[in-house]
Amino acid sequence: MQGLPSEALNEVAAYFQALAQPARLQLLNLLRGGERSVGELAGLCGYTAANVSRHLAFLMRQGLVEREGRGTSVYYRIADDSIYALCDLVCDNIARQFDRTASDRRAFARARRATGRAATKA
Repeated sequence: MQGLPSEALNEVAAYFQALAQPARLQLLNLLRGGERSVGELAGLCGYTAANVSRHLAFLMRQGLVEREGRGTSVYYRIADDSIYALCDLVCDNIARQFDRTASDRRAFARARRATGRAATKA
C-alpha cells in the first residue's frame, strides 16, 4: 500500500469494509462450494432474501461476487477465488493470537497458583 494515493486507499478500505460484516463473510463461505441462488443462500444462512440480496449487491460492487440471471432466479458465484486466501490468512493470524493468549493465560494462572502457594507457606 506504500505510495498509494488517497483515492486508492479509499478503494482498499471499501474492499475491507465488504469483509467487515459477519453476514457477508457467511455468504462468501456459502459460495465457496459453488454458485447459489439468493433463495438458497437465504435458506442456508437464515436471513431474508432481501437482506441477502443487499449484502450480495455490496459484495458485487467490490468485485467479490458475480451474478447471473436465469429465468426468474439470480445466481451468485465468487468472482475472485483469491478472497479465500486472504480470509484464510486472517483466520490463521487470529488462531495464532488465540493460541498466544491461551498460553499467556495458562502462564498467568500457573504464576498465580505458585504465588498463592508461596504466600500460604509464609
